[in-house]
Amino acid sequence: MGLFSAARSARRDNKELGDGVWRRAYDRFGRSLDRVHQILEGIEDDDLNNALILIANHLADLQSRVRTVCVAAQAQCPSDGQNIPNELHEVHRLLSKAANDLATTAQVAAMSRMDGERWGYESAGLENVAMRADLVADGIAAAEAELARH
Repeated sequence: MGLFSAARSARRDNKELGDGVWRRAYDRFGRSLDRVHQILEGIEDDDLNNALILIANHLADLQSRVRTVCVAAQAQCPSDGQNIPNELHEVHRLLSKAANDLATTAQVAAMSRMDGERWGYESAGLENVAMRADLVADGIAAAEAELARH
């Protein structure tokens, strides 16, 4: 990303997400997603790499949904500080939980990678990574549903 496009993106983020809890919720999800992608760097086993990439791509698709929730929440209950708006505290809690579940998914993916590289693809435990990724998607769906109630 070039210097000017980064500046435009930052201005757009400030306008849409503000500087409060909704911006931090979105950024936290992004940092957790970055952790997942860092796990993928340098995997030598093609089958393991492809399986983890599919899961990581699914998780990356969720980021736009998190942004949509955060932008809508900022529009409904603007936040420029540390205080979580009471009307949408459950939405914030669900987004925070989804980001934490995503960070846990990164940890499980790292363990899966280690097991897969040491013992082979069949021993990688990819079903655990997929289960964790499903928890992230469920959390975002719950946040969307909670926001729709307001």
